[in-house]
Amino acid sequence: MLINANLLDDLGLGENFVLFLDSIRSNMQFKLQAQDPLSKARAGELTTAHGVIQTPIFMPVGTAGTVKAVHQQELIDDIQAQIILGNTYHLYLRPGLDVLKAAGGLHRFIHWDRPILTDSGGYQVYSLTEVRKIKEEGVTFRSHIDGSKHLFTPENVMDTQRVIGADIIMAFDECTPYPCDYSYARKSMEMTHRWLKRCCDRFDSTEPLYGYEQSLFPIVQGSVYKDLREQSAEKIASFEREGNAIGGLSVGEPAEEMYAMTEVVTRILPENKPRYLMGVGTPVNILENIALGIDMFDCVMPTRNARNGMLFTRNGIINIKNEKWKDDFSPIEAESDLFVDRFHSKAYLRHLIRSQEILGAQIASLHNLHFYLWLVGQAREKIMEGTFYQWKESMVPILGQRL
Repeated sequence: MLINANLLDDLGLGENFVLFLDSIRSNMQFKLQAQDPLSKARAGELTTAHGVIQTPIFMPVGTAGTVKAVHQQELIDDIQAQIILGNTYHLYLRPGLDVLKAAGGLHRFIHWDRPILTDSGGYQVYSLTEVRKIKEEGVTFRSHIDGSKHLFTPENVMDTQRVIGADIIMAFDECTPYPCDYSYARKSMEMTHRWLKRCCDRFDSTEPLYGYEQSLFPIVQGSVYKDLREQSAEKIASFEREGNAIGGLSVGEPAEEMYAMTEVVTRILPENKPRYLMGVGTPVNILENIALGIDMFDCVMPTRNARNGMLFTRNGIINIKNEKWKDDFSPIEAESDLFVDRFHSKAYLRHLIRSQEILGAQIASLHNLHFYLWLVGQAREKIMEGTFYQWKESMVPILGQRL
């Protein structure tokens, strides 16, 4: 909410009044519970209309209304996912807004009563370079399904996300590629800021459709240029939304560049609001960025890599297709009692993956997602105990090694 601070002072009102106005505009609340003494890692609690999210958190990606190869009940019972993602671009094309609205929104359509976050389609602006055209009005693209032509603008993307009904919706932005020259990064960032103003205007002038409030998160851009990231962080923070996101990273840049840009941005973004690093990443990436003050993550890696036979474990990374696992009848995780899959051996999973059996994708996806949720859960526990940094330093070299 944009508030004129000088006017409030003239009226004898101050910060408490601003907080009051924010509280009646949205039911989202973020409460910091602990801070690691040797890093910027934080533990918090994010309250939405569909439940409470304990941070730091990893959000499984359910692009088209499904986390691939995983049933919703498994997400709840086995993985204990607190929030999942949907994608505006994909849901807009299929099943389409008429179906979603008739169903009462995405929650009811997929039978999911926990929080949902939707990406605005800005990533598709980046990824669909062959079938889209960017201009000030918005982005024109051709459907990857049937070639039909569509226009996404900041305004209609807000309307679309109203129909989808996610608890947290993202502003429309351009995710720049890597590498990206400075001039293009600057112009793109400035357009993203102009689009943000239009997103906020549309969002604030419309109402939610299904009887609960939604929250809009702006997105910091600026590629890998420190001064642009600083400008963008300051600009989006000035909009005073309920949370903030960092985009345009994990697009091919070295990990050191990602961490450097994250550190620049988290120094500026307000501490009392959740920070969401979009599209990140490996287990090591997640721990390093938690140490820099990030609260929320998402990535397709645990499910996409699972379908191709890559498993993340507490002892490192397994390529289950390798010959060495052919007659290994031990569980995927040595201490299998802590993980979902206590019964199937590495040898059996290797057989399933190599045979392209659907069950192989299911078992591997369940394992990887459970591992990711276990990892951020452990990070949260260590933050609450005040031992996160030491634990992170011991875990990072282990998690990145190939077994």
